[in-house]
Amino acid sequence: MPSRRTFLRSALVAAPGLWLAPELVLADPYRPALHRRLGGAPVRIRGTVSAGGSGLAGVAVSDGFDVTVTTADGSYELISSDRQRFVFVSTPAGFRIPTTGMGTAAHYLPIRPDDSGDMTANFSLEPGHDDTEHSFLALGDTQTQTAFEMQRLHAESVPDMQRVTARLSNAAFGIAVGDIMFDDLSLFPEYERAVSRIGIPFFQAVGNHDLDMDAGVDPESVKTFERHFGPAYYSFDRGAVHYVVLDDVLWHGSGYIGHLSADQLTWLARDLRLVEDGRTVVVFLHIPALSSQYRRRGQDRPSTSVSLTNRELLYRLLEPFNAHLISGHTHENEHVLEGGVHEHVLGTTCGAWWSDDICHDGTPNGYAVYSVRGDALSWRYKSTGQVFSSQMRLYAPRDGQPELIANVWDWDPAWQVVWLEDGVQRGRLEPRVGLDPLSVSRFDGDDAPAHRTWVQPMPTEHLLHADISDARGSVVVEAVDRFSRTYSSRLS
Repeated sequence: MPSRRTFLRSALVAAPGLWLAPELVLADPYRPALHRRLGGAPVRIRGTVSAGGSGLAGVAVSDGFDVTVTTADGSYELISSDRQRFVFVSTPAGFRIPTTGMGTAAHYLPIRPDDSGDMTANFSLEPGHDDTEHSFLALGDTQTQTAFEMQRLHAESVPDMQRVTARLSNAAFGIAVGDIMFDDLSLFPEYERAVSRIGIPFFQAVGNHDLDMDAGVDPESVKTFERHFGPAYYSFDRGAVHYVVLDDVLWHGSGYIGHLSADQLTWLARDLRLVEDGRTVVVFLHIPALSSQYRRRGQDRPSTSVSLTNRELLYRLLEPFNAHLISGHTHENEHVLEGGVHEHVLGTTCGAWWSDDICHDGTPNGYAVYSVRGDALSWRYKSTGQVFSSQMRLYAPRDGQPELIANVWDWDPAWQVVWLEDGVQRGRLEPRVGLDPLSVSRFDGDDAPAHRTWVQPMPTEHLLHADISDARGSVVVEAVDRFSRTYSSRLS
């Protein structure tokens, strides 16, 4: 009897010719998508994947729809279509990530058949060091629109990442999870110059502000992105972890929704067939599979522009694995435990659209640093210009209220947060949805902040409260994260 995993993946690839066009997705965005096989003239792609002149066996090669693996001598053959834009290799563990001259990943070749419909695509990889233990940086929404904002990225964010990377002996790569730009795609070269200075290979996921918005519907809207960074979705391996980058922004000509295309889901099912059950799989995407923003704002269901409409299909494909999603888009930091996966919604490198040095939930602008040992993942949010131990901001009781408030921006339910008086533990702090007081002071009002007057404070779940009305001594908040690391801050 076939396993549930086999059944679910077969269901995604068993109905050729069926497709949901953008207008049908908009009419019913929560309807499951079935795949279509892209038309066009067939293209026969042949080639090898090699290192040091020797072929590499078992390496995945794909055109974004079909996936094949190299034979014992490193050769492969793939029947594609002239409507597919790239053939790419899933860089295996233990080999260097190929890069362009600007440091962005170059694991792909454009599909350009000859007059007979044939093409040769050879990939030469370089052996690297043992990457069983490795680290990576994840950037949410750099989102630069002006020279002023790009200058801040270069002057503040890049040096901070350079320092962190220099301290990591095993930094493997970085990734920007979309909204690299704020609509002005002519600034992509400046982003490339920025990441080239960090000194590690960089991957990119496409965001809703990285699109050619005058290009009609997908997939035409990602052509500029593809000219700079190659395919909008792909996979690779480092150590024991399988990494996947997805494009979950569906552009329909006058706007976007969070949606994974049918062809992409078909590709993902085929890609994951090559991954052993139980392995750690990390998926990068721009729009969260599920943002809790709707609950915090008292809404009945997620907005189609803030969460994935067909996330259940993604959850099911990831069921056999120890899966993490890493996303951005909402300019706030949160952890969502849903669908059997742990989703990390990142605070942004640009904060609240470069209006200040905090996001609209009070999280400092910054990025996340992940460490991998074997198949175990750990992480910590890194605020730009601050030390790693800076993980919270305290607010004293005010306006006659007895409560201490701690904004612990990387908090999740596994954290333990307590308050102490004169070194003696007095009680726990409990989470409650609310507005960060600093965000309110800087962003509330029609004319604030001056740089982006439309920014408003966002309710967050990582505000923790405690009644300290009877405290007379020195108050300290101590937080222990899920990895048993301790942070403390004194109430001034």
